[in-house]
Amino acid sequence: MKPVVFLGNSVEKVRAFPEGARSEIGFQIERVQRGLDPEDWKPMPMVGGGVREIRVREETGAFRAIYLASRADAVYVLHAFQKKSQRTNRLDIELARVRYRNLMRSG
Repeated sequence: MKPVVFLGNSVEKVRAFPEGARSEIGFQIERVQRGLDPEDWKPMPMVGGGVREIRVREETGAFRAIYLASRADAVYVLHAFQKKSQRTNRLDIELARVRYRNLMRSG
């Protein structure tokens, strides 16, 4: 099973989610660690190659975790946030993009 590396403040963001969303995001990340797809995901090519978004909806709202699992060494959680509108906020995409670029530069 691949280890998970949370970049920036993404682990704090996940920990701040309501219990149900936090638990579901954790379960879906564990699926990714085991080489499986999350139950609800979409590709995020605007962030970077191989980047995907885990999508969780519960009674308190919609929650997302943007991650990269195509590297052999780990699953990298680039960003996590609560989605407030139909369209993903440009600042959330840009933050994930910057973290992706930094990860790719570091090797």
